[in-house]
Amino acid sequence: MRTFVIGDIHGGLKALKQLISKLNLEEQDLLIFLGDYVDGWSESAQVLDYLINLRKKQNCIFIKGNHDQYCENWLRKGIKNEKWLIHGGYSTIESYKDYSEEKIKVHLKFFDDMVIYHIDSNNRLFIHAGYTSDSGPQGEIYDSNYKWDRTLWEMALMMDKKIRGNPELYPKRFKLFSEIYIGHTPTTRYNTNIPMNGCNVWNIDTGAAFTGRLTAINVETKEYIQSDIVQKMYPKEKGRNSLPYSIVN
Repeated sequence: MRTFVIGDIHGGLKALKQLISKLNLEEQDLLIFLGDYVDGWSESAQVLDYLINLRKKQNCIFIKGNHDQYCENWLRKGIKNEKWLIHGGYSTIESYKDYSEEKIKVHLKFFDDMVIYHIDSNNRLFIHAGYTSDSGPQGEIYDSNYKWDRTLWEMALMMDKKIRGNPELYPKRFKLFSEIYIGHTPTTRYNTNIPMNGCNVWNIDTGAAFTGRLTAINVETKEYIQSDIVQKMYPKEKGRNSLPYSIVN
């Protein structure tokens, strides 16, 4: 059995389909999706349709991201705050224009089935953003950190340069797990569209919503597989490129 971790999709159904086809999946393979399925390119609702059907034939774990929470809040409660709208919400709303109440109920059930984080039998943690507690995500006081925290990744990069690969010097919250896989912060902020590693933290959000690619990584071999540049698959759209990184969430 192989385990693949897949980064933030942000409405890029074409990239998702291409990536899945490249994986040459076998029945026993496990796919762990790190969240942010929506908000960006024009096919957010259709991405959810695809994933709902995918889990019928493939072992999948779906983690909830901050953009998924935005979308769920809108579908369930009609909440449309301006922050969400300018960060991809408009395109998500448009993707639902022909959806019936019954289909929306199916999507809400899918959101209900998502998990906040996953820890596997090898003590690897999979989470959308991060956590701040030295007790791990189980001890987190503010559950919004699961979907929003960037300090885990920022500290991983900073400490990696200082300790030069010495696990004994890892911060306490890193030592809780053999490896940590996250999305949320696009690697295109660091001028790369491939996965990044700091200490024992792997960032798989390779900027699919912007100028990057959608990525899957094999957790055993660290081989990564990527789609084409997503922006080129939607040449008439801007995705989330209309906003400067300084205000992107």
